[in-house]
Amino acid sequence: MAGARERLAAVRKTIAAAETEAGREAGSVTLIAVSKTFPADDIEPVLSAGQAVFGENRVQEAIGKWPGLKARHRNASVHLIGPLQTNKAKEAVHLFDAIHSLDRDRLAKILAREIASQNRHPDLFIQVNTGEEEQKAGVAPYETADFIDRCRSEYGLTIAGLMCIPPFEDDPGPHFKLLARLAEECSVAGLSMGMSADYETAIALGATHVRVGSAIFGARG
Repeated sequence: MAGARERLAAVRKTIAAAETEAGREAGSVTLIAVSKTFPADDIEPVLSAGQAVFGENRVQEAIGKWPGLKARHRNASVHLIGPLQTNKAKEAVHLFDAIHSLDRDRLAKILAREIASQNRHPDLFIQVNTGEEEQKAGVAPYETADFIDRCRSEYGLTIAGLMCIPPFEDDPGPHFKLLARLAEECSVAGLSMGMSADYETAIALGATHVRVGSAIFGARG
């Protein structure tokens, strides 16, 4: 049975092929290896294989394993891809190199305060609820431009990109196209979209960051 190193190599090969198929420059897509729920011992082989960028869903879980991993792997970069509570913003700014779940004014205001206080500047992605699902976090598509304007003008934040998680039962393509259109309209460069089941589609539609977990680490328990 293939291990994490072999699965990582296969995902990298698929990403390279998808970049070529889309007529994109090699290396234009950043692979985020989603290590949520996996312990440090499972992450070490992937780090040792040269993977530098990882994704975590929960602040407290990441605090429990990443300071030690980062001390041993200085080039490691950790992205928060799950929801962020305002009371965890201070810890998030301290630990994470990117936050993909900025979705409301109160959080924007607190992140701005912590970024200034800590003089640490994680990349910020705004989560867009492209399916307008009631149970899912994210800014509605029609509110995205105004929210980006407020983040820039009122809070002084630099927005690195947009992120989405399409509804599970939907064809992801239209959601990726919508996110790409919003990013272009709002002059935002980054597109965090695509997971293990659909990252090739996301790359074809302009993803700059793909979030791949089970295809690298295997099924979660």
